[in-house]
Amino acid sequence: MSEFWLYFKLGLEHVLDWLAYDHILFIIVLVAAYSFASWKRLLWLVSIFTIGHTLSLFLSVYEVVQVNDSFVELLIAFTIVFTACYNILTTKKKEHQRNIGILYFSTAFFGVIHGLGFSRYFKMIFPDTSNKFFPLMEFALGIETAQIIVVFSVLILAFISQNIFLVKRRDWILVVSAVVIGIILPILRDTILALW
Repeated sequence: MSEFWLYFKLGLEHVLDWLAYDHILFIIVLVAAYSFASWKRLLWLVSIFTIGHTLSLFLSVYEVVQVNDSFVELLIAFTIVFTACYNILTTKKKEHQRNIGILYFSTAFFGVIHGLGFSRYFKMIFPDTSNKFFPLMEFALGIETAQIIVVFSVLILAFISQNIFLVKRRDWILVVSAVVIGIILPILRDTILALW
């Protein structure tokens, strides 16, 4: 049981670590355009992200898929910028009017990319090639729990901003997305330079 908590905690802390905040930024922009009223759609989006994320984590750890780490970092930064820009371009649409097909597909694809990023970290903490399945599941559960914490935190902040401080939904989405873009652009630039 202590091993379960060890890997669960490692997954949890890896997402919630402010030094590795790219995953948090993606979840923030994924959730920024939603409220508690759209919990079903949001649950689907987060679940689809989780499926893609967990699948690629397994494929990478078991070396079925191998991708250059710097290239994965670049793709992760692009997923964040793309999602934030999508939010900005669709701010006038109501939550239920957003093109859900595009969102589901892009979220699954972005989940795959983010999973590849986590696999590098998992391989560093668990280099043993035998019996990775259960530690990997425990690590993935920690990651997913951390994602749920981030989702609820963003929804609560959105609720407070829009219902107590009377910030318009459109303004909330624009500000959150713009701030995230501002944070991620230097990372994107550095990642591109590192690939050259």
